Amino acid sequence: MTNKEKAYAYLEGATAGIVELETLLSGIPAIAPESGGDGELPKAEALEAWLRKKGITQIDRYYSPDPRVSSGKRPNLVATINGQKDEKRLWIMSHLDVVPEGDRTMWKSDPFKVEFHDGAVWGRGVEDNQQGLVGSVFAALALLENGIVPTYTVKLLFVADEEVGSAHGIQYLLKAEKLFRPDDLIIIPDGGNATGTEIEVAEKGICWMKVTTKGKQTHAAMPDQGVNAFLAASDLAVRIHGLEKTVFIARDPLFSPDRSTINPTKKEANVPNINTIPGDDVFCVDMRILPSYPLKTVLAEVEKLMRAVEKEYGVTVSYELPQCHESKATAPDAPVVKELARAVKEVYGVDAKPIGIGGGTVGAYLRNEGFACVVWARMDETAHQPNEHAMLANIIGDAKVFAALALRD
Repeated sequence: MTNKEKAYAYLEGATAGIVELETLLSGIPAIAPESGGDGELPKAEALEAWLRKKGITQIDRYYSPDPRVSSGKRPNLVATINGQKDEKRLWIMSHLDVVPEGDRTMWKSDPFKVEFHDGAVWGRGVEDNQQGLVGSVFAALALLENGIVPTYTVKLLFVADEEVGSAHGIQYLLKAEKLFRPDDLIIIPDGGNATGTEIEVAEKGICWMKVTTKGKQTHAAMPDQGVNAFLAASDLAVRIHGLEKTVFIARDPLFSPDRSTINPTKKEANVPNINTIPGDDVFCVDMRILPSYPLKTVLAEVEKLMRAVEKEYGVTVSYELPQCHESKATAPDAPVVKELARAVKEVYGVDAKPIGIGGGTVGAYLRNEGFACVVWARMDETAHQPNEHAMLANIIGDAKVFAALALRD
């Protein structure tokens, strides 16, 4: 048998170990303080102990200070499997934290006690992101247990804080440490589809805007004595939406939809009764902008519309940005894309293609620092839902893909 065949055979027989690790991890809720939790440290410590028992002993810890959790720190771990060569290292990055379980009445079982049936493990976190985490661990074990030295060094990165912004995870690491090199291959197994055919290489810029319009409140029977903030805001919302059809009209087939999208969304209450002209109004806009347009350009166009509405209606308009960030793209023909597509074809027999998405991922932080990375997995996409699950075939298959990458020529 070749080394790759040995690794694949090991993974085919790894069901018990996979269920064991999934059970251990889901049994220790790692929830951010923003969501009412106490962070990831107990889960990280349990994972490290489990890895050391299995022979993965070269583990480095990177703690981000956080006084909001009882331990005072948020953990990030790097497990290293040395290769024959140390250039072009393979990084597989997964996250330790999970979202809360939500309404327990919608779960068929205890969300923090993993069940294994119907070819899947069930519980909070088993897919997001423990499918990627466990798959990467067992890819490493498939090498170690068979005495196989990977072609290039393999780095398993387990980060904190992904679910609520990554300030104590990848953002902290990029600021405080120098872990990555330009030639490294970086895989983030935290998104994908049921066939494994989507390699995410780019994201639209995301900008959330909260717009406040101020006029003058009055009785609806005497509208001329007031300034209708709601009317002005409604006109402004329509004008802002129109930018996607009049100004930001580029198309990019990498994305679906292939255009920038600018949509008024949330509307806050103004006056409680029908017969009052509102003097204040608040609405929100969700903008997903193709990477070809800098977000500062979009904001400049929106501000022009605000000034025009102010002049026409006699109101004042201001805004806040609850979220606003953009991401560089990984080139569709980058080495990490080509190597991953080759491994996916070998393991799953499908052609994986680079795509762009409208949502944001941790990949943005790496790309903006100049590190090419991709987000990929084969998954059912049950993250954040009741009865979250991960198919065993996906965990094993993805682990084979990671092993193939570790053994690439």
